[in-house]
Amino acid sequence: MQAPRVSDEPDFKVGLRVGNVPAAADFYAGLGFERVAGIPGPDGRTIMAILRRGNLQLLVDALVGMPFPDSTRERMTVAGPRGLGMVIGITVDDVDAAVDYVVGVGCELTAAAQDSSWGERYAECIDPYGYAWKLFCPIPGAVDDGLDATREQWFGTER
Repeated sequence: MQAPRVSDEPDFKVGLRVGNVPAAADFYAGLGFERVAGIPGPDGRTIMAILRRGNLQLLVDALVGMPFPDSTRERMTVAGPRGLGMVIGITVDDVDAAVDYVVGVGCELTAAAQDSSWGERYAECIDPYGYAWKLFCPIPGAVDDGLDATREQWFGTER
């Protein structure tokens, strides 16, 4: 694979640390990410995979074997948990088909496919590497009922 040129750099990059880079790259390819480049370590195993989906680039790094300096941040990253508090959202053509895929490869479904008051169908899961994903698509012809409807859906009508 040829590394992307600097002028081709996407606007959004997300770095994910995983225990098995080739397996993770295969999983993310199933979500529509295209493999762009990879870097092998001294033993020949892939320690970084670069994938793209539209204007989003994933840098999938190995938990162990990267030449990062020993630091508090690096020790915390290796210890986990992965992506605490972060959710990566991507549009999909068919939320239900995407749910079938992620469940079929071992993801934990944390929000079943559902229609929202803000005009999208979505589902959420934790991938096999510990990262949270929101898979969504606009509902054709849906009207966004606004923030009040969203608050009502989340918390009820009482104020």
